Amino acid sequence: MQAEATPIETKGIEEMFRISFSEQDLKDLRDTLKDMKNPVEVYTFIDGDCPYCEKTVELMNIIAEASPEIDGGRMIKHIVVDRSRDGDSLFQRFRVERVPTVAMVEGYVRYTGMPAGEEVRGLVETIIRISQGESDLSPSTVEKVAALKGDVHIEVVVTPTCPYCPYAALLANMLAYESFRNGNKVVLADTVEAYENPDIADSYGVLSVPTIAINGSVEFVGLPYEAQLLEKVVEHSEKVWRKKRKKEELMKLLDEFE
Repeated sequence: MQAEATPIETKGIEEMFRISFSEQDLKDLRDTLKDMKNPVEVYTFIDGDCPYCEKTVELMNIIAEASPEIDGGRMIKHIVVDRSRDGDSLFQRFRVERVPTVAMVEGYVRYTGMPAGEEVRGLVETIIRISQGESDLSPSTVEKVAALKGDVHIEVVVTPTCPYCPYAALLANMLAYESFRNGNKVVLADTVEAYENPDIADSYGVLSVPTIAINGSVEFVGLPYEAQLLEKVVEHSEKVWRKKRKKEELMKLLDEFE
């Protein structure tokens, strides 16, 4: 069973990406971020020719400034990486190809496109959990994620007005975080904003969000339960691993014949 998905809206797109925090919003944000325990580095990747880069930097600066102070700075360390100024080094290290992209934990948790509207909630909760070193996933899920061997790319296609999308993104983010934290680093969680990346949304035939694709294959339209998403992640990981092993065995045989 999955939660109902939200149809993609076609009107008022610019309004969806408007940055507007009331004094109460900022107070609530500061109160929420008080749960942070350790500093978190958040990178915003931008380039000169990008309609939403400036807004994304502004949004992330607001969130960073709302985080608790530590050693004369903020617990959210916001680092802006401008390709036109800084070159491609960090883009390559974090495997970032599109701008704007907001990335954490070496790029294994990232937002491709501005995390606007409802997505702010999932982003903030992701930062808090990384700061606390606690994914809040079940022990059995953590154990299975730690045992994964094949690479998995989870794409959660979202829009700013979707109420279910932040939860789908958070779930994917935490699977990637647990993989990263256990040292195998095989899960990449990618929250893809549909309006800014229409080619990706179109390639998956997205009409409602969240739409979740794993290794290029759509698996869910709507919000899955933790066990459902984990099952598909394990399935894709094992498929990739088996394919890799077969290729290695074939190469070994070819070497023996030479």
